[in-house]
Amino acid sequence: MNRTPPQPDTAHTEATGQTEATGQEGADRRDTGLGARRARVHRALRRATRPGPWKRGPVPAALALLLGLLMLLHARITDRGGLGSLVETFLPWFGLFVPVLLAGALWRRSASAVVALLLPVTVWLNLFGGLLGDKSHPGSDLTVASHNVDAGNPDPAGTARDLAASGADVLALEEITPRAEPLYEKGLAKAYRYHTVQGTVGLWSKLPLSDIRPVDIATDYGPLAATKPASAKLAYNRALRATVTTDRGPLAVYVAHLGSVRVLPRNGFWTDSRDRGAKALAKAVAAEPNKRLVLLGDLNGTTDDRAFDGLTSRLRSAQDEAGDGFGFSWPATFPVARIDQILVRGVRPESSWVLPATGSDHLPVAAGIGW
Repeated sequence: MNRTPPQPDTAHTEATGQTEATGQEGADRRDTGLGARRARVHRALRRATRPGPWKRGPVPAALALLLGLLMLLHARITDRGGLGSLVETFLPWFGLFVPVLLAGALWRRSASAVVALLLPVTVWLNLFGGLLGDKSHPGSDLTVASHNVDAGNPDPAGTARDLAASGADVLALEEITPRAEPLYEKGLAKAYRYHTVQGTVGLWSKLPLSDIRPVDIATDYGPLAATKPASAKLAYNRALRATVTTDRGPLAVYVAHLGSVRVLPRNGFWTDSRDRGAKALAKAVAAEPNKRLVLLGDLNGTTDDRAFDGLTSRLRSAQDEAGDGFGFSWPATFPVARIDQILVRGVRPESSWVLPATGSDHLPVAAGIGW
C-alpha cells in the first residue's frame, strides 16, 4: 500500500519566515535609529567641544606676537656674538614672515592669529613703510656717488668708464688696490680734474679739492700700531677727509671703508673691526668744523644697526630721506642689504638711487644734494 509522505505546512512556514523577517527588520531599524542617535550625539559633542575661531591657531598667533615684539624691541636684543647687529642688518626682511603666518592663520581659520598679525604689520610699516614710496625731488646742486670697486674686480677699466658716465660731480671709491689704481686714474682722468688716493680709498671731483688728509678709523690698532711709520699706515688706510670747493661754499667730504664683518664658528657674527671703525669715524665727524658734510663709503652695515648710532645721530641718510625703495647695494648679483651709504649734514638730500652693476660685488650708490 502506497503512502503519501506528509507535506510540510507551507502556510505555517511562510508565516513563520515572514514573522522572523519582520522581527529582524524591526531590530535593524532599531539598531539604525540608535546608531543615528549616537552619531548625532557625537556630532553635537564635537561641535560643543570644538574651539571657536578665537581659540584656534594658538601657535601662529604666538609666532605673530613674537615677530612683532622682535621687530619692535630689536634694539634690546643682546649683541653678544653680534646677534643684535645680525638681526638689524636684515631687519626689513622679517616682513616676509607676515604672509607666511597669515597663510597659517587662514588655514587654521584662526581669528586670534589674524588679529595678532596686526602687531608685526604695524611695527614693520612704522619702521620701513616710509621707504616704499619715491621721495625724490627734481633738481640738485651737486651729485655725489660712492662705489666699493672690489679688490678682485676683473675689469677696473670698465668700472672706471661706467662710473665716469654716471655724471657724478664727486665720486668716492673704496677697496682700491695698487694694481688697479693706475687704471682708475686713467679711466677717470678725463671726467674728473681733481683726485686723491689715500691708501685703499680715493676721491675724484670735478671741483677743486683741498685740506686732504687720511682719517684714522683704528684699522691698525694695538701696542705695535704706535711704532709703525706713517708710510706703513697709509698703505692700509681706509678713510680720508677732503674739502670740495663749490659755488655755495666749502663742503667737507669723508670717504670710509669700515672693517668687514665675518660669521665665525666661535665668535658668531664678528663685527669688532667694523664697530671700532664706526666709533672712530663718528668721533672724527663730531669734531668736523664745517657745518656742511657728506660721508660716502662702504660701512659694512645698515643704518638700522646699533653700531652706527654715533653716526646716524649726527647725519641723515640720503636714501631714507630722498630715495625710492630700500636701495639695497650688496651683493650685486642679488642685493639684500644697503651697506654702502651716503650720509649728510647741513645739506638737503634731493634724490638717491642705485647705479647699474659694474665688475664689483657691490652696486654703486648716488645722491643729489642741495643747499
